[in-house]
Amino acid sequence: MTTASDPDTILLETEEAMTKALEYLKKELRGMRTGRASTAMVEYVKVDYYGSSQDLKNLAAISVPEPSQLLIKPFDAGSVSEIKKAIESSGLGMNPIVEGKQIRLNIPMLTGDRRKQLVAHCKKIGEECKVSLRNARRDGNKHADALAKNPAAHIPEDEIETLKEEIQTLLKKYETDADSAVASKSKEIEEV
Repeated sequence: MTTASDPDTILLETEEAMTKALEYLKKELRGMRTGRASTAMVEYVKVDYYGSSQDLKNLAAISVPEPSQLLIKPFDAGSVSEIKKAIESSGLGMNPIVEGKQIRLNIPMLTGDRRKQLVAHCKKIGEECKVSLRNARRDGNKHADALAKNPAAHIPEDEIETLKEEIQTLLKKYETDADSAVASKSKEIEEV
């Protein structure tokens, strides 16, 4: 955050930081495995493509022909082996099957232990998101304090207090959103 010169800017920048943290959490949760196939599971797998690291979604069309299967059709047939390697080393625990110019992924059913691990991972990234949200609140409050101490700003004390209350209200809202995203994903993982 830059040094903001008015309460509205501080509030806006704080909310932007919180929005980014929540969007990152949602992106991470979308990519997590459940019992069902989803293109989001592999979209962000990094593929070494001609010396640069690319997201799989930029290199191939990904579809779900069946609930427990993904089909990956590379735009460049020459990248099939690189995509296969990237999926194998991604830690998703899937074995890609190369069929000519495309790759088929069968999504194995999750075991009870694996479901518990995934739910725990969901909660962990949910907590990381909350830490980012609290850091955004801390930064917002720091800027509010700096504004209060700035004699050139002429901001009344009650306006600074109102700003801090608004920042706290934002934090509560975003923490609630993060909790519900994690709870929703956890429920999806636990469904058999």
